[in-house]
Amino acid sequence: MMVDGLENSVYEVNTVADAPGPDNPHANAFHAEATLLRSEAQAQRIIDPLAGRFWKIANPQVRNRLGEPVAYKLMPGENVLPFAGPEASITRRAGFMTRHLWVTRHDPRERYAAGEYPNQHPGGAGLPSYVADDAPLENTDLVVWYTFGSHHVVRPEDWPVMPVTTIGFMLKPVGFFDRNPGLDVPPPTPHGECCHPA
Repeated sequence: MMVDGLENSVYEVNTVADAPGPDNPHANAFHAEATLLRSEAQAQRIIDPLAGRFWKIANPQVRNRLGEPVAYKLMPGENVLPFAGPEASITRRAGFMTRHLWVTRHDPRERYAAGEYPNQHPGGAGLPSYVADDAPLENTDLVVWYTFGSHHVVRPEDWPVMPVTTIGFMLKPVGFFDRNPGLDVPPPTPHGECCHPA
């Protein structure tokens, strides 16, 4: 990630319901709690849709017009962890799939989530070995690794041709721009006239 420069930090953001009381008389208030992921050991995370969890990659050195650090947020989509046990060959060789989010300090030698030769090593390579030194992650050159897994329970409709299944995530600006960048879109032409001159 390079959010307006190399000195980035990652925050995990969860939504928390406020307790009812004088400041919340209708019992419908909530707030977002951001937790800085300070090291590689802390930055091995799992999604939590019940907390509306997302991760924010921010540059504390650059502020928007509201005085907040410029940032992008990683919003998880449909996702699941593997159902293979920790002793399974696939889990040992692809240890990255045991977490949805990993954040590492940039190292040009750390290129692949499963390591250099996943079909030849016995396990532990890739992200599990990259984070073993528990490098600090504040205001530094970061790599954000997001793992998404599809869970497919076979249906009669999948035979003989399986329909398309989609999966993914979104990166959205959150305070990166000073205002909505779509505000400078030209207004529509009157009476549905073509916007291109003849």
